[in-house]
Amino acid sequence: MTRLLVIVNHIESQPGMLTQWMISENVEFDLRIGGVSRLPEPSALNGYDGLIMLGGGYMPDETDRAPWLEAEARLSRQALETGLPQFGICLGGQLIAHVIGGDVRARTGAPEKGYTWIDMTADAALDPVFSAIGTRAAFVESHVDRIVDLPPEATLLATSSACRFQAFRIGNAWGTQFHPEASGQNIRNWDAKKLQQLGFDKDTLLDQAEERGEDSRRDAKALLTAFLDVVRNRHE
Repeated sequence: MTRLLVIVNHIESQPGMLTQWMISENVEFDLRIGGVSRLPEPSALNGYDGLIMLGGGYMPDETDRAPWLEAEARLSRQALETGLPQFGICLGGQLIAHVIGGDVRARTGAPEKGYTWIDMTADAALDPVFSAIGTRAAFVESHVDRIVDLPPEATLLATSSACRFQAFRIGNAWGTQFHPEASGQNIRNWDAKKLQQLGFDKDTLLDQAEERGEDSRRDAKALLTAFLDVVRNRHE
């Protein structure tokens, strides 16, 4: 059976729809919670077929507030060196970018919240994961930090009007700024006053969730299934 290591970095960034999808795909997953569970040593990745790192309200090098990120970075680096497939979401994607020498900056550019239109690049059509969806899709965003540069060996796969680096690939590692695991339920749990401070109206975000949620769920499931295909086909 396929086995994944899944790392939760913040209580507000849980696996969400990923849990249901992994179960439906007969995937066994080892869920570790940063700051609560001990993360495995890099050598332990031999016992897994893939790695998924979720989001959280930290910078990838903010080990004073989130000391487990140092161990998580070692896992990501080991996965890169061995070709183990990994998928990083929001903070998880930023951590991959940080490990490969990209530039990640706090509170930079315009924040993104709610279902946001994401445009795929021409390279996405050739990618084993992102070719599973069309040239444009809406996914949940929730960030004020972002990747502002990647090394030349990384391939840009998706972008948005407010954030250039929405998705990228390097080797068998994929990183996204958006949240394919999230849904309108996440938005319903957001604080309306905090959203307003960032320039967003919660009711408007909920209306967009109603309009875009079903198609987004389909595309997000397609991304995960394509990633799992990469995981399963690695040893074939």
